[in-house]
Amino acid sequence: MIRTCWDLGARPEFRALRLRPWAHMLGFRGHFASKSRAYSLNLTDLRNARATHRAAEARERHGLPALGDATTLVLGHWRFAGIGYTPGEAIMAEQIRQRVQTARKIAAEREDG
Repeated sequence: MIRTCWDLGARPEFRALRLRPWAHMLGFRGHFASKSRAYSLNLTDLRNARATHRAAEARERHGLPALGDATTLVLGHWRFAGIGYTPGEAIMAEQIRQRVQTARKIAAEREDG
């Protein structure tokens, strides 16, 4: 069909139809996301199926059992990650605290004055 469209587009009597620029569109039935809701699959179902498949792959890769409807995943190991700010975060937090305090003082002075 594309070849025929290309050949016909070269003929002077069909030049006004602009067949050559549109030859690559033959058989294209619209944007993939513009299909109706009654179509056999929708994008939500595809995303959910992909997420389920990727999760199953990850469980298999890490040697975890497959999850069923009655399965509860229990994490048995915890590791302490720390508490409070790092030294750099403490400096930034103090700077922010000072800016807020200064802004509040300025606002209070404007209300009084």
